[in-house]
This record gives sequence, structure tokens and C-alpha cells, in this order.
Amino acid sequence: MSRTVITFGTFDVFHIGHLRMIERAGSYGDRLVVGVSADELNRRKKDRDPVFSEGERLAIIAALKPVDEVFLEESLELKRHYIEKYAADVLVMGDDWAGRFDEFKDICEVVYLPRTPAISTTALIEKIASV
Repeated sequence: MSRTVITFGTFDVFHIGHLRMIERAGSYGDRLVVGVSADELNRRKKDRDPVFSEGERLAIIAALKPVDEVFLEESLELKRHYIEKYAADVLVMGDDWAGRFDEFKDICEVVYLPRTPAISTTALIEKIASV
């Protein structure tokens, strides 16, 4: 029986932590669907514009070997809708979100993966800006 995995992220300034997360998420099923945060959603979540546009970030994620489908995530409040729309059996998120999506356990398995240590998009952006 085929299993669909769904995960979400901004994936701005793509780095090894993002790649590892996507690879590990993909290992939970046969099909990996990735929601990429819209520019406007990123502004609301992080109070800043992403470095790369939503179109560029969608293209980067779509090009990754483990990824079968990408879509634009326009609202955090639509998570249940996206899980149902893509018939996801498993929702995978980083453990910085631990417990935040347990409400979806009624429709799918929810897995929180440990983040790659010492890697942060925000820290990378700050480091680059200080050069």
C-alpha cells in the first residue's frame, strides 16, 4: 500500500539542514509532497521578506530527487485542507514545531524530526549580512 508524506517549510537560503529534512521525510512513505510557504505567509510568520521568491523556492524544492510534488502554502490555518487535498498519510515537521500539529493525528500520522544541529536560515542570513 502506497503512503503519501507531506511536509512544509519556507526553504529560504536552502541549506544541508533542509536537504536532510526532506530526505528523512521522504523515507516515511512512497510519495513526498512539499508545501513551500508563500512570500506573504513568510512575511506574516517571520516579519521579513524571503531572500528567494516563492517561485524560485518552489523550483529548488521541485528539483530535489525525493520530492514528487510541490505546492504553494498560503496559510498556516489551511494545514488540514492541504493534508486532505494531497491524501497524506504522514505529516512530517521539524521538532521545533513539536506538539503544534498533534490536532491532525485524527487524519494522519504526525512525526517531528530533530533539526540538523547548528544550522539555521536566520543565522545564515545574519552571517551573510555582516560580511
